[in-house]
Amino acid sequence: MSDPIKHECGVAVIRLLKPLSYYQQKYGSALYGLSKLRLLLQKQRNRGQDGAGLATVKIGAEPGKPYISIKKSNATNYLDDLFEQVHLHFKDVSPAQLQDTAWLKDNLPYTGELLLGHLRYGTHGNNTIETCHPFHRQNNWINRNLILAGNFNMTNVDELFDELVSLGQYPKEKSDTVTVLEKIGHFLDDEVQRLFTWFKPDGYNNIEINELIFSHLDIQRLLRRACKKFDGGYVMAGLIGHGDAFVVRDPNGIRPAFYYHDEEVVVMASERPAIQTAFDVHYKKVKEIEPGHALIIKRDGRVEEKPFTEPNERKACSFERIYFSRGTDRDIYLERKKLGEQLTEILLEAVDYDFKRTVFSYIPNTAEAAFFGLIEGIEKKLNSIKTHKILKQISEAKKSEDIKTEKIERILEQRPRIEKLVVKDEKLRTFITDNAHRGELVSHVYDVTYGIVENERDTLVLLDDSIVRGTTLRDSIVRIVTRLRPRHIIIVSSAPQIRYPDCYGIDMSIMQEFVAFQALIQLLRAHGKEHLIQETYERCKAQECKPKEEVTNEVIPLYDTFTYEEISNKIADIITPKGIKPKVEVIYQTIEGLHAACPNHRGDWYFSGRYPTPGGNRVANRAFINFVENRKERAY
Repeated sequence: MSDPIKHECGVAVIRLLKPLSYYQQKYGSALYGLSKLRLLLQKQRNRGQDGAGLATVKIGAEPGKPYISIKKSNATNYLDDLFEQVHLHFKDVSPAQLQDTAWLKDNLPYTGELLLGHLRYGTHGNNTIETCHPFHRQNNWINRNLILAGNFNMTNVDELFDELVSLGQYPKEKSDTVTVLEKIGHFLDDEVQRLFTWFKPDGYNNIEINELIFSHLDIQRLLRRACKKFDGGYVMAGLIGHGDAFVVRDPNGIRPAFYYHDEEVVVMASERPAIQTAFDVHYKKVKEIEPGHALIIKRDGRVEEKPFTEPNERKACSFERIYFSRGTDRDIYLERKKLGEQLTEILLEAVDYDFKRTVFSYIPNTAEAAFFGLIEGIEKKLNSIKTHKILKQISEAKKSEDIKTEKIERILEQRPRIEKLVVKDEKLRTFITDNAHRGELVSHVYDVTYGIVENERDTLVLLDDSIVRGTTLRDSIVRIVTRLRPRHIIIVSSAPQIRYPDCYGIDMSIMQEFVAFQALIQLLRAHGKEHLIQETYERCKAQECKPKEEVTNEVIPLYDTFTYEEISNKIADIITPKGIKPKVEVIYQTIEGLHAACPNHRGDWYFSGRYPTPGGNRVANRAFINFVENRKERAY
C-alpha cells in the first residue's frame, strides 16, 4: 500500500494444559509458554507497532501469593523491551532454580499456565503506556478478576456507556476499551454472585463455594448477557483470575481469530501462520473461531467452541486479505494472486495489447503477490494469442515446407516486460530537517531503476494493492517514475475504490481524506451538482435521531451520480503532479472482482457502503456531516 494506514491489533492466547514440569522435561524450559507467546507476537508484529503487553495467570496459587502478572511497553523496540522487562525477573535465578518448576511458580511472576499477549495499533488517542492492552479489572475475589485484551472497535460506545450508568456504575472514562471491560466485568460479578447465592443455602462454606464457582461458572451465559448490545467488529480475549479463559468473535466475523488445540496446549492468534510457525502444525489443523462464537477454556482444561449470540451474515474484513494479514497464509497468498489476475483483461485493453511497448511493475512491498497473479494472467492471455497466431500460420500454409520456423520462434519469444522499477528505500530521518524541506525528504522514500524504460515510447504499468488517500502516489511515486520518461503511466489498484470510513478497527475514519471522495466532490462541483452535497447533508442530519437499526447510508446515492470510470478518471487527475509530461491513468479492481478473488471475506463496506452492523451506517452519515461542517475528527 503506497499510503500506509494503521489498523486492527493482534491478539495471542496460550493455555498450557500440562504442569510446568512437563514442558521443562520435554522442551528443556519451564518458560516454554513465554517463549511461544513471544514468537506468536513476533510473527504478528505487522498488526501493531504502537506497543505491546502481556499477562499471565497462575492456576491454583495459594491465597496471599501473587497470581496475576501484567507488563506493557510502548517503547520504540516495544517487543524486545517487553520481554526484556519480563526476563529481568529470571536474571539472577540459578540454573538449578530454573529447572525447579514448583519453586518458579511459587516465587516468580510470569510463570502461569494462562498467557495473554497483545499488539497495539492505535486508531485514535495517545500512544501512552496506559492505552496498551491488556486491561485488568481488579477484585479481591479471585473469580471476579478480569483481564481483557482485544482487536475491536465499537460503533455504539455512547449506548454501552449509558447502559453501564443505568446499571449503577460510575465509569472513569468513556472509551470502547473501558466500556467493554466494565460491561463484561459487571456480568462476571453477577454470575459469580448468582452461583454464590445458589450454593450458600446448601451448607457449603465460602471456601467450598469458591471451588464450586470455579467449575460451574457458565462463560457462555456470561458472554451472551455481556455482549448483547455490542455493535462493532471484535475479537476479545479474557482471562479470569481463577483460570477460566475465553476468546469471543463478533457475529459477522469481521475480525479474524484462529486456534489450535492438542493434549499439551490451546493457542489462539489473530493470524493462522503465527500458530503454524510457533507450534509447527499444518494449516488444516488450525481452526477458525466461528462468527458469534466463543472459544472457552475452563480451569480444568476443558475446551469448547460455543455460540454466545445468533451469527449474522458473514462479513469478514476483505482488507485482511488485500493488505493487513501477512501473506504467509496459504489462502491469503492465493487470494492476493487472484486479485491481480482479475485485472488482466481490463489492463491489456488499456495498453491495447502492446506487449512490446509496455513495462509491468509494482509498488513494493505488499503488492508483490497480486503482481505475480497479474503476470500469470497476462502470460495465460499471451499464450492464447501465441497459439492463435501459430495455428493461423499453419492453416495458411499450403504445405509443411511453407511454415516458417523463424516466424514461429518470433511468436514464441513474445513475453511481457516485467521489471522491478520502484524500490522502497530505507526510512529517511525526516526529523533532522525543517518543515520546508521535510516534505521533499518524504517524497524520496521510493527510488527507481533507471535505463529500463524507453524514453517517450513505453507505457509503464504500476500495480498497487490499494489507494486510500493518493498523497504518496502524487507526491512521491508518480513524480519519481516520471523521471524514467515513459509515454504513459497506468496505476492499477488490486482493491476497489475506498469510498467510506471504517469503524471496526482500521484507521480510515475521515471521509474527506479518501481520494475517491475528493474525486466525487470535484465532479459534483464541475458538473453543477453541488446542491446534492447540501441535500445529502440534510438527509444525514435527519437520520441522527433515529434508532441505529433504522439508519440508512445516505452517501451511497451521491456516488451513484457518476460512473465508476468517471471517478477513476478524476482520481487520476488528482494524483497527477503539476507539470509532468506523461498521461496518468488509474484502473481499479471492481467489487465483483474482489468477491470472486476472496469469496469467504465479503466485508466490503469501505468500498460499497454496505455496513455489516447498524452502527456502520450512522458512522458513514456522521463522517459526511463532519466533512460538510469542516470537522476533521472520527465519526464514532
